[in-house]
Amino acid sequence: MKRCIVLTVLLAIVSAGHVSARTGLPNIVVILVDDLGYGDLSSYGATDMHTPAIDGLVASGMRFDRFYANSSVCSPTRASLLSGRYPPMAGVPGVIRTRAEDSWGALSEDVILLPEMLRRKGYHTAMIGKWHLGLTAPDRPHDRGFDFFEGFLGDMMDDYYNHRRQGINYMRRNDEVITPEGHATDLFSSWAVRYIESRTASSAPFFLYLAYNAPHTPIQPPESWLQRVQAREPGLDEDRARLVALIEHMDDGIGHVLEALEANGYSENTLIVFASDNGGQLNVGANNGALRDGKQSMYEGGLRVPAAVAWPGVVASGSASDYPALTMDIYPTLLDAADVRLTHFIEGRSFLPTLHGEDQPWEERYLFFSRREGNLRFNGKTIEAVRHGPWKLLQNSPFAPLELYNLEDDPLETTNLATDEPDVFRRLAVALRGYIQEAGKVPWQRR
Repeated sequence: MKRCIVLTVLLAIVSAGHVSARTGLPNIVVILVDDLGYGDLSSYGATDMHTPAIDGLVASGMRFDRFYANSSVCSPTRASLLSGRYPPMAGVPGVIRTRAEDSWGALSEDVILLPEMLRRKGYHTAMIGKWHLGLTAPDRPHDRGFDFFEGFLGDMMDDYYNHRRQGINYMRRNDEVITPEGHATDLFSSWAVRYIESRTASSAPFFLYLAYNAPHTPIQPPESWLQRVQAREPGLDEDRARLVALIEHMDDGIGHVLEALEANGYSENTLIVFASDNGGQLNVGANNGALRDGKQSMYEGGLRVPAAVAWPGVVASGSASDYPALTMDIYPTLLDAADVRLTHFIEGRSFLPTLHGEDQPWEERYLFFSRREGNLRFNGKTIEAVRHGPWKLLQNSPFAPLELYNLEDDPLETTNLATDEPDVFRRLAVALRGYIQEAGKVPWQRR
């Protein structure tokens, strides 16, 4: 009950707050979680889990019902979030990994990342958590515009407690190798709280990018959280119970972060964005609602994700939108909110008008999705999708035919209309080829 009261206070307009005396600009917090399925929050229909912190955030602002990740896996979406570009245009068409022979991207040195842009307006910029966009210079957070970094450089942890990937410690505080003790989710939450507390010494606005690696595999919740879920939901199978516990544990950490914003007087003028980097992984118990498939897939379950934006006094509480925004659209939206002028080309489009409750047309826009990968499923090739209006053309395997769906009539993608709608098929195929040609101009391996 105490947590709910605190969150209610946090996410309302309060009478005092640390607003930059110099600029009046909002503080910005972006919370990105890892592999959270479209149906894996109470606010998105889950009946077997309790996520009061995220649900409170969703209720305090605008919930997005058709928000899309730029890709169905981690690195590409993260590159889009920070660059405002489609993943291949940022140099990251696939997952960046430790071994070069299994790494499918390198963040382009030409892209200007979000923290670099916000610093032009006087923002202090910090990144806490999972980076996954490069392991060495010049591809680390503090090489690319973040004033402070504390987190994990790599793709995934083999263990939430020892924080290693293939035996390598990728935990860093800026340049320093660190060996903290504890569950990674607890560490990231506590580090974010500490950063928020540290900003009270300055009147400058801040940008905090908090990227959890939960609920990515391994599904390793603290034992006490698993026991709590099993006692409350005795009918859940083991896999689902473990995932629910991992998500609820993360939600609790997010609650502490939101409480820190309130306790330190930041809730009146802080813009908070919440999203997942792709759909949930089905074989570990994820729930993507009624959507088809999950993580790694070009079907809706791999791409459509839960997302919300809260900004007291600007975004109406309890509002919802079916505007189909993409992860890369967060970039120009935040620049608009911070009154930062965009000086270079990006594909992302600001959805600030939507946040203001205005109608925002989108039907003329082609939305592209892609992923490059190795192994025998891909062999270095790509899978893609393009959406235009109600139509979606996709290839979910590089060795399979293209498929066409009408998402308005068939949101679950059950009826392939590739042969029934030849004109639509050709039009979207031409657009997709153009996207692939543009993507092919950008190097994605270090020479």
